[in-house]
Amino acid sequence: MPRYKIIIEYDGTGFVGWQRQTNGLAIQAVLEGAIFAASGEQVVVHGAGRTDAGVHASGQVGHFDLTRHWRLDRLRDAINAHMRAHRIAVLDAQSVSDEFEARFSAIRRSYIYRLVNRRAPGTFDRGYAWYIRRRLDADAMQEAAQRLLGRHDFSTFRASECQANSPVRTLEHFSVVQTGDRIDIHAKARSFLHHQVRSMVGSLEHVGSGKWSADDLEEALHARDRARCGVVAPACGLYLVGVDYDDAEEALAPNRP
Repeated sequence: MPRYKIIIEYDGTGFVGWQRQTNGLAIQAVLEGAIFAASGEQVVVHGAGRTDAGVHASGQVGHFDLTRHWRLDRLRDAINAHMRAHRIAVLDAQSVSDEFEARFSAIRRSYIYRLVNRRAPGTFDRGYAWYIRRRLDADAMQEAAQRLLGRHDFSTFRASECQANSPVRTLEHFSVVQTGDRIDIHAKARSFLHHQVRSMVGSLEHVGSGKWSADDLEEALHARDRARCGVVAPACGLYLVGVDYDDAEEALAPNRP
């Protein structure tokens, strides 16, 4: 069966998250419904990251199988035609090998968390960033962020309902970049624990506001205790911006359009 990889962009507002659930509308369910409407086939769209309710994406990746070959631009456009009522878009469709899996083949996931640091209320970024009125020290946040780099037990920054087998993760990149009143926090790792990015960002906010020092953040990490975490940053500021794969895993299948 032909396997297709799609790059997906969505506004997570109003959705229960990526994964199909019984308590509301999920991104996955909308995509599967659109593919059925376009192709007449029931599929499961497997995503690279199970983003939570309210989390956005500009580079989510999914894969699914169909019984017949599609011209890739037509497949993309047909799916999008059946999602016009939703703020979800398939940016690209690719034909991939049968070994490719959006989730398990991924070697890196990249997130950005957006804060807006000003006293004036939100306008354009309302619902798409965490607005913080008190002045934050972005330089102190950047210095503290480096304490979390590397391989650690991230139990402090792990949601109590996290289902991962191990709290150990390797944080490859964690940086704080300020441009005017906007502060973007970039995080990259092979995988993240449930609520890990939002928990780390909320703890960095404590550093930026002067409540914590960089040493306090590092001590919280090593405590491996959820009670030592700072606040959990709101979902609206988090974006899944990219998923990386090994070239061999992602290779186009031979003789596919």
